Amino acid sequence: MKNIKKTIDNRIDYLLILPVFILLIIGLLAVYIAINHDYPQNLTTVLAQQVLWIITGFALSFIVMLFSTEFLWKITPFLYILGLGLMILPLFFYSPQLVSLTGAKNWITIGNTTLFQPSEFMKISYILMLSQATVKLQQNIVNRYFKDDLKLLLVYGLLTLPVLFLLALQKDLGTALVFIAILSGLILLSGVSWQLIVFVTTIIISGSVGFLAMFLSPMGKSFFYNLGMDTYQINRISAWLSPFDFADSIAYQQTQGMISIGSGGFTGKGLNVVDLSVPVRESDMIFTVIAENFGFIGSSLLLGLYLFLIYRMIRVTFESNNLFYTYISTGFIMMILFHIFENIGAAIGVLPLTGIPLPFISQGGSSLISNLLGVGLILSMSYQNQKNKESFIEEQGSIN
Repeated sequence: MKNIKKTIDNRIDYLLILPVFILLIIGLLAVYIAINHDYPQNLTTVLAQQVLWIITGFALSFIVMLFSTEFLWKITPFLYILGLGLMILPLFFYSPQLVSLTGAKNWITIGNTTLFQPSEFMKISYILMLSQATVKLQQNIVNRYFKDDLKLLLVYGLLTLPVLFLLALQKDLGTALVFIAILSGLILLSGVSWQLIVFVTTIIISGSVGFLAMFLSPMGKSFFYNLGMDTYQINRISAWLSPFDFADSIAYQQTQGMISIGSGGFTGKGLNVVDLSVPVRESDMIFTVIAENFGFIGSSLLLGLYLFLIYRMIRVTFESNNLFYTYISTGFIMMILFHIFENIGAAIGVLPLTGIPLPFISQGGSSLISNLLGVGLILSMSYQNQKNKESFIEEQGSIN
C-alpha cells in the first residue's frame, strides 16, 4: 500500500495544482466579501456550498487523473452523447424567474431547486470528442491535401452544430462563444491550411464590423429586433458600446463594476471593503471585488497566477508524446483563456457582459467542477507522462 501511495504521489504534478489551489482560496475570500455585503443572511449557506463544490471537484479531478489513456479514449463518445442529452433538459426543466432575470434557459431547475448547468460539463465532453476526432482523421494522413482540411472541418462542424443549436434554443450566446473559442484552438493546432484560416477569419471580422455598423445605424436596433434578436441581447450590446449613457438603466451593472474597479486604485481599499453596489458580483462580476479590495497590485497577481497555471499546462503538453492529450490540453487552455479574457474584459468595459464566470474564482458549482475536471485531464496527462518515463527507465535497467 505504501509503495502504491508513493508511486501515485511521485506522478502528481503539484506545480499544476498549486496555482489552482491559490485561485480557489482567493475565490472563497472574494465570494465571502461579496455575499457578506450583499446577502449576509445567506453567507454560511453559500460558503458551505462553495467548499462542498471544491471538495467534489477535487475528488472528481483525482479520479480523472487516474484514467488510463485507453479508458478515456473509449468513454469519450459516450460522454459527448450524454452531454448532448443533458443539454436538452433545461429546455423543459427551467425556472421562469431565472429565465426572466438572465434571458436564458441554461440551468436545470426542478421545482424550486436549481441543480446545475449542463453546458458547463458539455465543454469537457466537447473537448474530448473534438480531440478524438482530430486524431482519428489525421493518423492515416501521409501527405496532407486541401480535401483533408475540408473533411476535418466538416467533422468539426457535425460535432459542433448540435451543441450550438441547443445553446441557441437555450439563448445562451456567452457559452456558445466559449465553444467557438475551443474549436478555434483545435483548428489552429490541427494544421488546417493557413489560407483557409485567413479566409474564414476575414469573413468573421468583416461580419462583426458589418454587424456593429448596422447596429449603430438609426434603425439598427429595430432591424435586429425584428430579425428575432432578444431585447436583453440588444440591451447588453448597447450597454457595452455606450455604458455611461445608460448608467441608470441597462448599463447599471457594467458602469458600477467599472467604477468599483477604478476606485480600488493601485493598492486597493483593504480587505472586506466594498463601497459600491454591483449586481451579481459574487459570480459574473467577481473581479470587481478583487480589484476594489486589492487594487491594481492584487489584480495583477491574480493574472500572474493564471499565467503560471497556463504555463504549467503548456509545459505538461510539450512533455507528452500523445496527440490525444495534446489536443485535449489545447482545448482546455483555450476554454480557460476565453473565460478569463471575457470575464475580466466585460468587468472593465472592454467587452459586453455575457455571464461568463471567472475560472476557480466565481461562485457557482457547475463551472467550478467543470474547470476542476479539466485540471484533472491535464493531471492525467502529466501522470501518464511520468508513468511512461518510469517504464522506460525500468526497461533500460533490465537491458543493462
